[in-house]
Amino acid sequence: MVLHLSSGVHDPIGPAASGPVLVAFLVFIGLALLWAFTLATHDDHAEGLYIADRSLSPVFNGFAMAGEQISVVTLFATSGAIALFGYDGFASAVDSVLALGVLLLLAQRIRDSGRYTLGDVFSLRAFGPAPRIAAAVVTLAITLPMLVLQLRAGGIIAAMLIGLSTDGAQVLCTVLMGGLVVCFAVVADLKGTSRMHMVKVVITLVTFGVLVVVSLRKFSWDAGSLLSAAVDKSVAPDDYLSPGLWAHISSLVPLNMISDHIVMIFGTAAMPHLILRVGASRTGRSARRSMSIAVGLTGAYFLLLIATGFAAAAVVGGRDIGLVDGNGQASPILLASGALGNGSMMRVALITAVASAAFLVILTTVTSVMFAAAVCLARDLFARPDGRRADSRHVRVLRLAIVGLGAVGLTLSAAAHRYSVEFLAIFSMSVAATCVAPVLVYSYFWPGFNRRGLLWSVYGGLLLCTVLTLFSPTVSGSAYALMPGAEFNWYPFRTPGLVSVPAAFLLGWLGSRNPGRSPVRAESLAQRGVI
Repeated sequence: MVLHLSSGVHDPIGPAASGPVLVAFLVFIGLALLWAFTLATHDDHAEGLYIADRSLSPVFNGFAMAGEQISVVTLFATSGAIALFGYDGFASAVDSVLALGVLLLLAQRIRDSGRYTLGDVFSLRAFGPAPRIAAAVVTLAITLPMLVLQLRAGGIIAAMLIGLSTDGAQVLCTVLMGGLVVCFAVVADLKGTSRMHMVKVVITLVTFGVLVVVSLRKFSWDAGSLLSAAVDKSVAPDDYLSPGLWAHISSLVPLNMISDHIVMIFGTAAMPHLILRVGASRTGRSARRSMSIAVGLTGAYFLLLIATGFAAAAVVGGRDIGLVDGNGQASPILLASGALGNGSMMRVALITAVASAAFLVILTTVTSVMFAAAVCLARDLFARPDGRRADSRHVRVLRLAIVGLGAVGLTLSAAAHRYSVEFLAIFSMSVAATCVAPVLVYSYFWPGFNRRGLLWSVYGGLLLCTVLTLFSPTVSGSAYALMPGAEFNWYPFRTPGLVSVPAAFLLGWLGSRNPGRSPVRAESLAQRGVI
């Protein structure tokens, strides 16, 4: 589940600490960017840029894969959902770990097939340009909404940290933060972003570990007392640890939650930037080992995130969190501010650490999403892989694609700063779950899957996601909708996954049952480790 990031926030730090925090935060940004640009590569070898020549070690790639799961949405929205809505936010955190378990089952087959973009995967059992065009359409449908959400969230969080709450200030922060990210993405390669992910994982785990420790100290190291205080100080103590408190899923709770879980688990596992990272592993076995390490680190991260969410409810209180921000996205900062006494240097250091982790999360997450989409466009759509001259063409197209994606994402983020954009996140995850996950399963486990089945599954699933999202409660008919005053939400569920994912599997099977040519014989697929 994805929490809507509100733009109506107040200063959660207080005027006394905001000055030192701002100075320390700006110093960290400067040092981080200086280091980030030292990682820039001048290599014009496409494979080196895209997948680091498949040279990433299992531990290094495992840390980077775990870093991909530490996004703006999980760091702030999920912890806020737990602080305000208890069980419903906790359930969404578990889905991300389960998603990596799904990808663990596919990792060795993806790496052994030698494919690392959606166009490569879609062409396993199909021929001609149509599968690669479909892959480019799906990649953009996944990437652009996610970019808008992450850039907008990054701008709001940056404005919050420096104590600004006006619309103009938040738009300015969005553009400035987004501009820095685009500049880094233009000069980055997969190995450089992987190093940034590794540092982010360490800083985030240490920071949230400290938050949990100082929170437990306030309750005499008794986790039970902390949880009881979280329940007592929540907005609804009787319902805090039961499903359905979150207003987004208050109707048809069991089916709504099933749909959410389907989208979160399969959508996260099928994200293009994760498939790209699996393809960068040395071998299929090292890909599996990387995923195992990532699952362990991600599990630790979400355990700390869950504990932080409950600690924020216990220390700050759900009502006070809601007064600062109605969606709880300020809860980690409020916890860092409230867990230690005013005037303490440790308090300033803790708030700065949370702010620094947030900056690294914005920088690395947006770069990874943008980079993977640009690789898909450069490799699958515009450039032809035909020799050394093609390498320079690939790299040139890659850089131009990053600039174009960044410009479009920033423009849409600035234009949408007054609106609820939760539906964009839902649409992005739903497209990944509906249009990519069935193709992955069929391509690697069913020899009968063919071109017609792929196109039916991809385009039919994309159409269903679009229609069902437009007529869902996230677009109209609810307080959190894009158009809360309108009512055309005839589709009752928050996410389309309950209908679109089974339908995409069915369309892929029906299309493949019709006779058609297959450009790749089963025995050649077996030789490459696909089947």
